[in-house]
Amino acid sequence: MPDVQVLVNDFINKLRKRKIEGSQATSRQTAELLRSVISQTRVPYTNQAGALIDAVRAVGEQLIAANPVELAVGNIVRRVLHIIREEDLSLATAAVAGLGLSSVSDDEDDSERDNHPVLSAAVVAAAARSTLRPPSLQTLLEDVPDSGAVPHTSSSGGDSEGKSKSADKSSRSRKLKHDVIEALNELIQDITTCHELIAEQAVEHIHQNEVILTLGSSRTVLEFLCAAKEKKRSFRVFVAEGAPRYQGHLLAKDLVTRGLQTTLITDSAVFAMISRVNMVIVGAHAVMANGGVIAPVGLNMVALAAQRHAVPFVVLAGSHKLCPLYPHNPEVLLNELRSPSELLDFGEFSDCMDFGTGTASPLLHVVNPTFDYVPPKLVSLFITDTGGHNPSYVYRLIADYYSADDLVVQRRPPTAS
Repeated sequence: MPDVQVLVNDFINKLRKRKIEGSQATSRQTAELLRSVISQTRVPYTNQAGALIDAVRAVGEQLIAANPVELAVGNIVRRVLHIIREEDLSLATAAVAGLGLSSVSDDEDDSERDNHPVLSAAVVAAAARSTLRPPSLQTLLEDVPDSGAVPHTSSSGGDSEGKSKSADKSSRSRKLKHDVIEALNELIQDITTCHELIAEQAVEHIHQNEVILTLGSSRTVLEFLCAAKEKKRSFRVFVAEGAPRYQGHLLAKDLVTRGLQTTLITDSAVFAMISRVNMVIVGAHAVMANGGVIAPVGLNMVALAAQRHAVPFVVLAGSHKLCPLYPHNPEVLLNELRSPSELLDFGEFSDCMDFGTGTASPLLHVVNPTFDYVPPKLVSLFITDTGGHNPSYVYRLIADYYSADDLVVQRRPPTAS
């Protein structure tokens, strides 16, 4: 297998040079890279989860710093950290529960069972929670007999018990990595099939003879609309072109190719056409913890138009786009500026942007932001691969995917006062 650092450096270069387009591709490649990191990480007998977490966190900091605005990278890093913690907790709970079940032998009488009760659920949970910090779980288990929670064994079985403990350490180490990699394989599969899972819900939301408005180009939106068409829904689609990159032109062509009635409009015509629309369906770059949306530039205008005319504003987003951070968090970069060449021709406007004088500043400045922020109050519904959810429910979804300890993977240095 290639050296993992070579893979990390190659992926970092791709992120910096913006060679990876789309949150799905970025998420999938991030998960695949972290899977390689975990598979090649050597873990000690004690605190295996801590070693994996340190390795993933070290790589994750580099990936996030390479392109902070690509929030899907940080999402996947945090998801992987959560998976490691959950798998280790599951193994620890099973180990302690097994110890509790074996603490009383089958041939003991009732009086002996009373003297040596099975470990309670609280003891099991406490020991499991301690696995990620020193002393190790094995140390805790070995100390349990001193407190009287587990009966002493005879000295004749000491050698075999020591061998079994050593073998158990080795097997737990291998099983932890195996379980984490299996969970990562499931995560990669979920990312790959999220479009299909979202599209399956299209028939529940798009009805006969409706008019749907969208902006720009999104594969999730394309598959969602085509899925409704395949279910014999007859409807019309208005596509705002999504200047300055005009991705809406590509979406309109794809929709027509798939047999949907499509009307292409300019972005400035959204307010003029919104009164004819029954529903707005758009994609997202990221969904924040408060239910706000980071989306392609122009979508906030569409959301305001939809609210003004009481038109439902529906956002399609895979679970890999759910970000556990809030827009006000200092490590969140909400926007980036693209090249001015997307807006105008430098040859035609060179006189207005002359930097050659050395002293005079240009009179014409060009600002080309990539994203808009849509507040949660403008969103009617989120449709994810797990179903439809209100913006107020997003924080509950995020709690299932992330650990509180991993919300900040990269900490910025404090600013001088």
